[in-house]
Amino acid sequence: MHKVAVAGASGRMGQILIEALRAADDCQLAGALDLPSSPAIGNDAAAFLGHASGVPVLADVRAALAQAQVLIDFTRPEGTLAHLKVCRELGINAVIGTTGFGEGQKEQIADAARDIAIVMAPNMSVGVNVTLKLLEMAAAALATGYDIEIIETHHRHKVDAPSGTALKMGEVIAQALGRDLKDCAVYARHGVTGERDPSSIGFAAVRGGDIVGDHTVLFAGTGERIEITHRAASRATYAQGSLRAVRFLAGKRSGMFDMFDVLGLR
Repeated sequence: MHKVAVAGASGRMGQILIEALRAADDCQLAGALDLPSSPAIGNDAAAFLGHASGVPVLADVRAALAQAQVLIDFTRPEGTLAHLKVCRELGINAVIGTTGFGEGQKEQIADAARDIAIVMAPNMSVGVNVTLKLLEMAAAALATGYDIEIIETHHRHKVDAPSGTALKMGEVIAQALGRDLKDCAVYARHGVTGERDPSSIGFAAVRGGDIVGDHTVLFAGTGERIEITHRAASRATYAQGSLRAVRFLAGKRSGMFDMFDVLGLR
């Protein structure tokens, strides 16, 4: 039985993770943590399901992780790094779905992976990661004569843009083309921009409503265009991917991994 703690336990993603853990035959909720200001502190983590899990939502990170083997974290960069520090001290592995990390923060996570095993991906969806593999193949085949644009759409509450998934798509495409995304990404267009640089990868972010997450990559050539799209209708897909990452980490003591490793897509 995989003993799992959930960060942000009273949030939307946290509750979906708790529900997925309850339904899984081989995983068990072993800890739940949230901000001290959360009204859920002290309550049973599964109370929203009308079920008693025996696991209270705690603000004390060490106490929340005391019985866990792995932490699933979909919170904010600063919170994730604080949780990861405790995971490293206690020898607890981590599945990180948080997005919006800066380069320095990513380096901190990579350093922590010297002592614990971490799966980190901007999107835990199995479908999204298969889409990334398709994009890798498409970019290699359409390396010349095609303009590449990435369009992502999310709910009004998302705080970072472009989304971590869109950036990952750009990184995968750029790598397949032998480029560095930092050198060819275009994140905004306004006014007289001049003609499009054929070596660029464009990004557009749309925010509105309760859209879980739509991502489309457009390969626009002369006389044709190819669109590869993934649409998420529920956050449950992120939870199921996270549980696959938990299972993948079983028995691993250190190392940095992503969903390509989990799904055998290397």
